[in-house]
Amino acid sequence: MKKVVLSVVAALAFSAAPALAADMPAKAPKVVSAAEPSPWDVAFGSALMNDYVFRGITQSNHKPSVAAYFEPRYNITKDIQLYVGVSGESISFANRAAAEIDFYGGARWTIGPVVLDGGFWYYYYPGGQCFNTAAFGADCLANSGGLGSLPNGNVIKADMSFWEVYFKPTWNVNDSLAIGGNLFYTPSMMNSGASGLYVSGTAKYTLPATILPSGIGAYVSGEFGRQYLGTTDSFYGVTGFPNGIDYADYNTWNVGLGFTYKVFTLDLRYSDTDLSKADCNAYTSDYTASFNGSFSPINPTGVGSNWCGATFIAKLSADLTLGSLK
Repeated sequence: MKKVVLSVVAALAFSAAPALAADMPAKAPKVVSAAEPSPWDVAFGSALMNDYVFRGITQSNHKPSVAAYFEPRYNITKDIQLYVGVSGESISFANRAAAEIDFYGGARWTIGPVVLDGGFWYYYYPGGQCFNTAAFGADCLANSGGLGSLPNGNVIKADMSFWEVYFKPTWNVNDSLAIGGNLFYTPSMMNSGASGLYVSGTAKYTLPATILPSGIGAYVSGEFGRQYLGTTDSFYGVTGFPNGIDYADYNTWNVGLGFTYKVFTLDLRYSDTDLSKADCNAYTSDYTASFNGSFSPINPTGVGSNWCGATFIAKLSADLTLGSLK
């Protein structure tokens, strides 16, 4: 009898063992911490436009231009970013330079809704030719292929490359409205010897997403600026001002409407300045300018330029970052 009882007890104990094991809490899985985001990123993009306009003045003779840029970035913290970049645009300058290559670098500091952006920008214009035999003789004559001054009498340096320092604050008032400013300074605008200070204010309003079909955004934006300019070196001297001419300061403005879809932006913009055709010719040495009675103290030839007048700009661009592609 004892053997039977012991056998029953042993069987019950054996059959209960799996149930007790199943009731044991499983070991918690190891928690793998998410990888820290890389402080590095790269922004890049390209654009096609019907006219490349810089501070109200065409750089492409009112003809189409292509552009591209590449900008590595390093985030010191979530609010402080360092960056360097290179960009390029096709141009049509009076000295026959056909490309603008820009090298720049700076820092962006975000303080709540305010972004402070400052740095250094170098504008490089390779392939230029000199046109000014009257002032600089055989050297300029040889460099211009034997043409001397431009056919309309304008003169231009072979090297127009120059640098600027800049500061660009932006205040994001809310999710729709951003107000900003620009401050650029150079000791020699377009390597002319004339100092340059550009100051402007900007505003951009992003329209409500419900206005357009899903995925399409829209905005309106504008800028009003003033370009202050100094006196050139003697290369650009004219009768009455043999040591250089005092370029005319001018106002410039633009207003436009833009549409966004994914990485693409279509920007439609009106741009203008208050420069006269005479002072525009003196500043740009426009190789397409012709005589039209546009006289001024710094433009005694009467040749007038349309490079600084009203123009419409349509620009299609694509902008990406490596981070957005992951």
